[in-house]
Amino acid sequence: MSIVVQGVTKLYGEQKALDNVSFEIKTGEIVGFLGPNGAGKSTMMKIITGFIPPTSGNVFVNGIETSGGSLEIKKKIGYLPENNPLYPEMYIREYLQFAASLYKSDIPVKKQIDNIIEVTGLAPEQRKKIGSLSKGYRQRVGLAQALIHNPDVLILDEATTGLDPNQIIEIRNLIRDAGKQKTVMLSTHIMQEVEAICNRVIIIDKGVIVADEEKKDIYSKIHQSRQVIFVEFGSDIDEVSLRSIPNVDSLKKSKGNSWLIESSADQDIRPAIFDFAVRKNLTVLSLQKKENNLEEVFRILTKG
Repeated sequence: MSIVVQGVTKLYGEQKALDNVSFEIKTGEIVGFLGPNGAGKSTMMKIITGFIPPTSGNVFVNGIETSGGSLEIKKKIGYLPENNPLYPEMYIREYLQFAASLYKSDIPVKKQIDNIIEVTGLAPEQRKKIGSLSKGYRQRVGLAQALIHNPDVLILDEATTGLDPNQIIEIRNLIRDAGKQKTVMLSTHIMQEVEAICNRVIIIDKGVIVADEEKKDIYSKIHQSRQVIFVEFGSDIDEVSLRSIPNVDSLKKSKGNSWLIESSADQDIRPAIFDFAVRKNLTVLSLQKKENNLEEVFRILTKG
């Protein structure tokens, strides 16, 4: 077991940032760690990495307790904090040499740097100062320092914040590749990132775990009490006629000849919509049932 969190509580004065939090993450898992601002995500990550101690409870990484301040823990963890603290006046290779020198390795430092520059795609900018880099390349440098010592566990706090779509895809691929052999814990507000690369989701709210599921099972945490159907007809149809479809609760016209139809019926109403179109001699251009997504699950579980 790579990460084991047992009954962790963290108090800042009278404020309870974490309340009896427990979970386990196995080697090879990429886990999305989600929650609203102030939910306790960064606090939990800092405790796992040994930056701060818990008020009570225990955290183990590869069987070693993190609160002991052991340097052995630091060797096993790569950490990219939310604000990605870098030295802007240093050159990329200079900074990575500094980062690599903090860890004892049998691999020569130059080979470590060359390898991580290739893995993180820093080669085109490797001779530049960090302060002259774009946001995307700064994130790459942050990932490079987190990975340079080949850690067993990778903790990433908002790794793709502020990146453009192309940069997000590139960083996403880096994280996915790292997750093949490591344990990855990823905190983000971008639900598409979690859906794209994570195989498990943990949601925390007000310091308490409200969901811990495989990604494919997370949608079962909320009950789908209504259907939302998108339908586009080939020609115009009036609302009064549409309301004759059985079990239609509400209608909202979208652009053109498109409608959003809501129903609380237990059975799928799409066959009834199609039968209606046949009777009215209407062409159906699109007929889709809107499925729950991770954003909807997150909103419902954390709305307070």
